[in-house]
Amino acid sequence: MTYILAIDQGTTSSRSILFDEKLKITATAQQEFPQHFPQSGWVEHDVSDLWSTTASTCRAVIEKAGINAESIAAIGITNQRETTVIWNRKTGEPIHNAIVWQDRRTAAICDDLRAAGHEKMFTDRTGLLIDPYFSGTKVKWMLDHIDGARAAAQAGELLFGTVDSYLIWRLTGGKVHATDATNAARTLLYDIRRGRWSSTICDLLNIPLQMLPEVKDCAADFGSTQAEIFGASIPICGVAGDQQAATVGQACFEPGMMKSTYGTGCFALLNTGDTPVVSENRLLTTIAYQLDGKPTYALEGSIFVAGAVVQWLRDGLNIIGDAAETQVLAKLADPHQNVVLVPAFVGLGAPYWNAECRGAAFGLTRATGPAELAKAALESVGYQTRDLLDAMSADWKATGLQPTLRVDGGMSACDWAMQFLSDIIGSPVDRPKIRETTALGVAWLAGMQVGLYPDQETFAAGWACETKFVPNMDEAKRQSKYESWGKAVRATLRF
Repeated sequence: MTYILAIDQGTTSSRSILFDEKLKITATAQQEFPQHFPQSGWVEHDVSDLWSTTASTCRAVIEKAGINAESIAAIGITNQRETTVIWNRKTGEPIHNAIVWQDRRTAAICDDLRAAGHEKMFTDRTGLLIDPYFSGTKVKWMLDHIDGARAAAQAGELLFGTVDSYLIWRLTGGKVHATDATNAARTLLYDIRRGRWSSTICDLLNIPLQMLPEVKDCAADFGSTQAEIFGASIPICGVAGDQQAATVGQACFEPGMMKSTYGTGCFALLNTGDTPVVSENRLLTTIAYQLDGKPTYALEGSIFVAGAVVQWLRDGLNIIGDAAETQVLAKLADPHQNVVLVPAFVGLGAPYWNAECRGAAFGLTRATGPAELAKAALESVGYQTRDLLDAMSADWKATGLQPTLRVDGGMSACDWAMQFLSDIIGSPVDRPKIRETTALGVAWLAGMQVGLYPDQETFAAGWACETKFVPNMDEAKRQSKYESWGKAVRATLRF
């Protein structure tokens, strides 16, 4: 058994990647699925799409590699976090579409909780802010709005899980209802210091504890797949939320190391070691990974729209046909136009946390066209990342930030965007040789658990940089452009 199968269930697609015994990629498969937008600010997935695309891509990589399931030593699962599924314990049928992490329908619930003075208690226990982003208020909404859901939950007939939990339950034929500490830490229901579900919070939101999954380490026994799914029973031995899996894949194991992942959204994590750091700048305190029962904590900044702004250019404005065209257009943009795009399509995340504001563009002229909009879209990701890093620098005073930011995710392939990122933050940006860091991280967790892959120190020593971007923008221009961004954000928040 010389392979590890990594399942990467994301916001817009499911991917499966097969790694060999040397942690090299053998085969990959990816399948997109539709997003559903029932109302403004609402985002849903058909739960059957999450399962069918996961299962089909797993089968596809096994077939591409020309192996059988007996050759796979273990499965690792990484997933879009906070996306919420509730299903019937007996039938496996979801009671509603999955409510996606981007969804803002619970803003009123969050407003009521804050108005009642509960935010400090939530933050003290979970490390999070009260926001529609997280799973807890999504669970409450479903139990409040789906006919019969509340009674069924209280009768023990319903199960809640983030996407990893649902996939584990399906893969094991309903035998295992579990999650890992990193996903649990994103629910708004988990006490990250005590390492258990908060009964106080669950009572406040009227969520029965019996709905919640068992919480395990990131490398642990999560059961085994039913043999008929892939042709043999395969143990599931690694689980981590996508951003935490990327942190592991980037080998950010030392306090002060940080990574930023550019997918649909952007998520920067700073390793703070064995101490949860309370942010004074509205960042999140979370669990980076948990091994042998010991959590390693992180500060996290979450940007809701990163790669999604490129999708908007393609699908919303129809000014590009492919994401790669943004780089070409950005190079052609008029350097004398200072167009600033604030992509608050579903509100703004850290450090602003405003669920109600919406996107805006500033500095438009009669000459503004696709090139200038593409440039502004790419620049918006760099500006938002600087917001996060400035906040992290203010919060993290123990050893200071490492001077280099490690990046990954689909958008990190864009040289223009990564060079602007380096320019606007004024620090080097390292893009690794293996860009599939999310899948790599969870593959290592699973492989390490079954003894196929090396220990943490050896794994970290194997990390290698493909491209280093160094800043070449002068300080005056850097500050001028960032000040323009700040003005645009303030105007957006006031609208």
